[in-house]
Amino acid sequence: MAARVEAQEQTQADPDALYRERVDPAKAKLASDIWAARLEANTHDFESAWKLARAQYWLGTEGPAADRRAALERGIDAARRAAAIAPMRPEGHFWIAANMGGLAESFGLRQGLKYRGAIKDALETVLRLDPAFQKGSADRALGRWYFKVPRLFGGSNKTSEEHLRQSLTYDPASIASHYFLAETLLDEDRDQDAREELQRVLDAQVDPEWAPEDNSFKEKARQLMARLRAR
Repeated sequence: MAARVEAQEQTQADPDALYRERVDPAKAKLASDIWAARLEANTHDFESAWKLARAQYWLGTEGPAADRRAALERGIDAARRAAAIAPMRPEGHFWIAANMGGLAESFGLRQGLKYRGAIKDALETVLRLDPAFQKGSADRALGRWYFKVPRLFGGSNKTSEEHLRQSLTYDPASIASHYFLAETLLDEDRDQDAREELQRVLDAQVDPEWAPEDNSFKEKARQLMARLRAR
């Protein structure tokens, strides 16, 4: 009886409110479970599908290490369902790319090569549908794609920089874009330009909608800036 009451309380909880507190993995997991249950109950529930994919990406990159790969794989499945429900909306395509990117960055070169084409295709689809989606997120992610993928397979720091600067036209204060741009510039031995981008990260105000991600990038920027100063 107690278990049924608890389950009912969980399904009636607000998953958006829970997700806003995603720094607590238990709350992120509960939000994910609610969206998964809603999608199971209504296979055409687009909002639950893409939000489930987003939550799984968070759990797959910031959640318990042992569960990350499975979370990202579930995220790909949920995002594909979202894209199938509403192929002309950008959310499903974007979160396909994000979850595949999480696998590519975290689980070795083989995973990166396996998904590189599909990631690029999904992000280019977002650009065709809505280049301003999530304040230029597709350009931001493509900037990361061109930075991470080996040149032999299409990577290019020049193209990375172009996409990252394009993303900043939608959100000049984007902490993620400035941080990724700093990494690209460092790889080009443009240390002073990179320092300026890192300082922009440190000076920028946190976006309340993306506070956990922004705070993580700020911490990375502090660490990277310290290493540069120690050279």
